[in-house]
Amino acid sequence: MTHHPALVTFRGVQKTYDGTSLVVRDLNLEIQRGEFLSLLGPSGSGKTTTLMMLAGFESPTAGEILLGDTPITRTPPHKRNFGMVFQNYALFPHMTVAENIAYPLQVRKTPKAELQAKVQRALEMVQMDNLSARYPAQMSGGQQQRVALARALVFDPQLVLMDEPLGALDKQLREHMQIELKALHRQLGITFVYVTHDQSEALTMSDRVAVFNDGRIQQIDRVERMYETPANRFVANFIGDNTELPAQVQALDGEYCQVRLPGGTLLRGVNVNQAKIGDSVHGSVRPERMRLAQPGQDNCLPATVMDVMYFGDHLRLRCMAEGDTELMVKLPLHMGDIPTPGRSVQLHAPQEYLRIYR
Repeated sequence: MTHHPALVTFRGVQKTYDGTSLVVRDLNLEIQRGEFLSLLGPSGSGKTTTLMMLAGFESPTAGEILLGDTPITRTPPHKRNFGMVFQNYALFPHMTVAENIAYPLQVRKTPKAELQAKVQRALEMVQMDNLSARYPAQMSGGQQQRVALARALVFDPQLVLMDEPLGALDKQLREHMQIELKALHRQLGITFVYVTHDQSEALTMSDRVAVFNDGRIQQIDRVERMYETPANRFVANFIGDNTELPAQVQALDGEYCQVRLPGGTLLRGVNVNQAKIGDSVHGSVRPERMRLAQPGQDNCLPATVMDVMYFGDHLRLRCMAEGDTELMVKLPLHMGDIPTPGRSVQLHAPQEYLRIYR
């Protein structure tokens, strides 16, 4: 397989505002041409600072940012030719929709005939061609967001940067815009770099996700691998629902290990971070991977059902296991015998889905 050079490369990039605490530490990241990459993490994890350094609004304290083979660390924002979409839309209130979208082309001194054709194409792209004469104040948040997106795309940038662009929209509209953005990305083939703290948004839209915490990328991976095989405890807890079981390592067995829970139950799982015998660890399992045990099944733990919750497409059992550990179990609706609150059950955690983290 031929290796295509990355569109953007961060090499050893660091950022500090006060000279002592690093907001971004030793960041090495390759952004591939045409991909939809989300930077995901809690507030203060470094994801927005990374985006702002890429946009040119912030300068790295150390390290280099390359576009292809060319260093752009000292190139001002307007010369980077990147599209940018902010959470607050940043539209000009005194300009119509068409004038807002035309603005980046005017700055670039695009000839008038070409300018009008490009504005028209951008309007059609975001389905706003019938509202071109309106002003921002006459439009809903979703409509303003589309105009901001059209303005970022109109000059054919090779990279579009988005900072929480759907954060101000209500849930239903946000989910609708996620699907539209993903379709638009597929249609245009432009590289999208998208900052969000919403893990379901990142999973829905991205080709790859980079999970940030404490100024570092904890894991960068394709969406399904990020969910199924988190690299560490932080990623396991940050992406999707997760149940944690405090335990201690009893025995090692290749890539697996055996752990003992506080009440003495022994379980076998994947030894992700090479924990050693005697280490205190956390077993991690997704709620949809847990099952009510069949007779004779191994890797089971006793628990008491506390609540049964109906979610429309599945049931959730909230259970209490040894050591006062709360567990969530997702079950399909067509289950025959649903245990009632107060009942003791055995829960099966398949060893390949039970991941043990130091």
